[in-house]
Amino acid sequence: MFPKIVDPEKIEAESFRIIEEEIGPHSFSEPEFQVVRRVIHASADFEFAKSLRFHPEAIASGIEALRRGGSVVADVEMIQAGISKAGLKPFGGTVHCFISDEDVITEAKALGVTRAICSMRKAVKTGAAVYAIGNAPTALFELIRLVQEGKVSPALIVGVPVGFVSAAEAKEALLQIQTPYITALGRKGGTPVVVAIVNALLRLAR
Repeated sequence: MFPKIVDPEKIEAESFRIIEEEIGPHSFSEPEFQVVRRVIHASADFEFAKSLRFHPEAIASGIEALRRGGSVVADVEMIQAGISKAGLKPFGGTVHCFISDEDVITEAKALGVTRAICSMRKAVKTGAAVYAIGNAPTALFELIRLVQEGKVSPALIVGVPVGFVSAAEAKEALLQIQTPYITALGRKGGTPVVVAIVNALLRLAR
């Protein structure tokens, strides 16, 4: 048994054809659909066509921030690794993740909270433009709190933490703030989804 298509560009093109065919008519703008399509391509999960939510300014704000070389903060190192360095390079952007920094680990142990919470407290001091959270609901809750307290004003929050404890609630909280966001309702999300969203925005920025 061998695959019918082995050319990578043709594989991608056929994947997108199948996705577009199965989704059918939709209400997304063209840039939003580019993001949705990439998320489904990365996850093979058509539920995201129903669960993804975009703040009206999310795409424009995210693209503008990336084009001016704004940095990205990831909640875990897997996301940091997955975001396209080649995509960021033309704009001078970088990706940061503080979850394994010694000071973050020490602070989290002392306070009895997650490292994700402390990593967001450190991240907001960097002036990062885009926050990419896909694994830790506590990171998203903490970032929302810091936004509400006026300690940070991101250009975009990509908040799609996956899980059973507080993941859905964190996303619902994100919908209530004015900061541009991209999220997905419910429990689903994770590293592949966040990476797909940010890399789709980088493609749009180019």
